[in-house]
Amino acid sequence: MHAINYEAPKTLKDAVALLAQHGEKGRPLCGGTDLIIQLRAGVRRPDYVVDVKKIPELNQITFDLQKGLRLGAAVPTIQIYENADLLRYFPGLTEAAHLIGSNQIQSRASVGGNLCNGSPAADTTPALIALGAKCRVAGPKGERIVAAENFCTAPGRTVLQPNEILVEFQIPVPAPHSSDAYLRFIPRNEMDIAVVGVGASVTLDLEEDRFTDARIALAAVGPTPIFASKASEALEGKRIDAATIDRACKLAVEQSSPIDDMRGTAEFRRHLVGVLTRRTLAIAIERARMV
Repeated sequence: MHAINYEAPKTLKDAVALLAQHGEKGRPLCGGTDLIIQLRAGVRRPDYVVDVKKIPELNQITFDLQKGLRLGAAVPTIQIYENADLLRYFPGLTEAAHLIGSNQIQSRASVGGNLCNGSPAADTTPALIALGAKCRVAGPKGERIVAAENFCTAPGRTVLQPNEILVEFQIPVPAPHSSDAYLRFIPRNEMDIAVVGVGASVTLDLEEDRFTDARIALAAVGPTPIFASKASEALEGKRIDAATIDRACKLAVEQSSPIDDMRGTAEFRRHLVGVLTRRTLAIAIERARMV
């Protein structure tokens, strides 16, 4: 059995220093719901595991109507969908968080860990992209901000360097008549990996009955989660009608690049992208009309 050294720093500075010291031999541990499985399977073999759950900055949720949402990377997903402000202002994100595993898993798993695992099928990543989330990353050279849609670079790979830590997500305050939604298709009723996932956010001009802004993101239909930029742009400034939504759905399908695997064929996935984009937009539009 591969021996592992465990460290649990209580400050961000100490965590960054430990990771810088260990380099490629170190690995951050957030909730551990992915990492522990990978360690057991031998997929990852670090000599040092740095538990970041005890760092205050990574465990905070703060929201106000001026500064927006600051969501710590290590906040358990169960705290997200039980938070009244997040349920009200970011329902799509809370939906995605609620889909990660069982209640026991949700007491450990985090949105930060879900993103850093680099899975193309991650549920919360499309929700973050749809909301225009920014990722605050800390390392020995200081801090940097990375857009959520640019965070994953390949299956299981991200922009994080071995000595860097994802600290928090920064999400702006929703504009008036804005809302979001997330849907996925899975073979089983629960606790499964998405065959396709779609996150969407919209901002509406109710007087003109038009979209003023929109963002659509896709999961499990490419080597990384996808920001469907062309589909999003096709909605901006357009009337809220079937023709506009049909065009956005078509463009979302075109921007996807699925493969055949044990959970579905590429053809089936492309079909699902169109179906789920339409349904997700419908939910987000209905919610945005009510706020």
